[in-house]
Amino acid sequence: MTRDEKIIRNKVGVLELAKQLGSVSHACRIMGFSRDSFYRFRDLYQKGGEAALIEMSRRVPNPKNRVAEAAERRILELALDQPAWGHTRMANELAKGGIRVSPTGVRGVWVRHDLNTMAKRLKALEAKVAQDGLILTEDQVAALEKAKADKEAHGEFDSACPGYCGAQDTFYVGTLKGVGRIYQQTFIDTYAKVGFAKLYDVKTAITAADLLNDRVLPFFDEHGIPLCRVLTDRGSEYCGNPERHEYELYLAIEDIDHSRTKTKSPQTNGICERFHKTMLDEFYRVAFRKKLYRSLAELQADLDQWLRQYNQVRTHQGRWCYGKTPMQTFLDSLPMAREKLIDQQNQPVAVAC
Repeated sequence: MTRDEKIIRNKVGVLELAKQLGSVSHACRIMGFSRDSFYRFRDLYQKGGEAALIEMSRRVPNPKNRVAEAAERRILELALDQPAWGHTRMANELAKGGIRVSPTGVRGVWVRHDLNTMAKRLKALEAKVAQDGLILTEDQVAALEKAKADKEAHGEFDSACPGYCGAQDTFYVGTLKGVGRIYQQTFIDTYAKVGFAKLYDVKTAITAADLLNDRVLPFFDEHGIPLCRVLTDRGSEYCGNPERHEYELYLAIEDIDHSRTKTKSPQTNGICERFHKTMLDEFYRVAFRKKLYRSLAELQADLDQWLRQYNQVRTHQGRWCYGKTPMQTFLDSLPMAREKLIDQQNQPVAVAC
C-alpha cells in the first residue's frame, strides 16, 4: 500500500465511522482528527471522491534543496555497503570524505528509494548479491547473518532461486449466475513472484493438478529449468492417499516434492495469500463492477490479461524483485537457477549394493 493510499484510507475511515456511530465528535476522537478536518474531508469527498482526499502539499518542492546527485549516489552505495548504519552514522562518515549531508538529508534519500529501514536495505543487498554475484564484506555478512537469524525466529520462508519452490492454493471467487460457484487454482513462484491462475467450477484434486499441467510446468520447461517443490495447504484437493490421490500421483510422476503448511497456520503459505489479496483488490473488485460476466471463459480471458500485466508490466516490491517486474526477475535469475537446480539434478545418486 502506497503512502497516498494509506492517507486516503484513514480519511475515508473517519467519514464511514461517523456514519456508523452517528457522532462526528466521537469518530474524530477515535481516529485522531479534528472536527474541522472532518468537515473539510467530507466536502472534498462529496466533490471529487477518494481522489480528492490525496494529501496536497502546501509548499512547492524546490529541487535546489535536494541532495546533490553525486552525494545521493554515494549514500545509496553506502546503504548497501553498510546496511546496519543509521542516518546519523552515515552522515558522519560522509563528512569524513568531504560530503556534507545532514542526517535528515540522508534519511530523505533512503525514503525516496525505499531504503529507510535496515530490513529494506538488507533486502536490497540480498537481491543485488543474488543477481550480480557480488562478494560481501565482513560488515555485510554480519548484518545478513543477524537478519537471517531474526527471520528464522519468526518463521519467514526462504527461496533459493526460480523453480526452487512454488506455492499453490485455492481461492473462492464467488458465484456467477448461470455458472455456479467459481474456484481459482493459483500458483506463484516463491522467488520471482511470477503468478499463474485458472478458474474452475469445482474444487478437486484433478483441477489442482490441471493448473500445473496446463500452465505452470510448460512455462518452466520453456525456460529450461525444473520445478522442484510445491508448497500447499492441507486441503483435500492437495492431500490424500499417495497411491490414489490424483494430485499426489501427478507430483510423483513429474518428480516434484510436496511440502505442506503447518496445521491451522495459513500464514505459512502467506506468499500465495498475499497474491490472492492483490488479485482481489486490483482485478476482481474492479472487474465485477465494470462488467457482467455470463461465462467462465469470459472471466478467464480478462483474468489472463490481468496476469500478463501483473507478470510483465507491474513492478513488484517482493524480496528478490528489487522493484522489477516478476518476469524480469525470473529472466535475470535464470542463469543462477540453471546452475543450482540442473547441477543438483545431475549429481550421481549412491545405490546400495
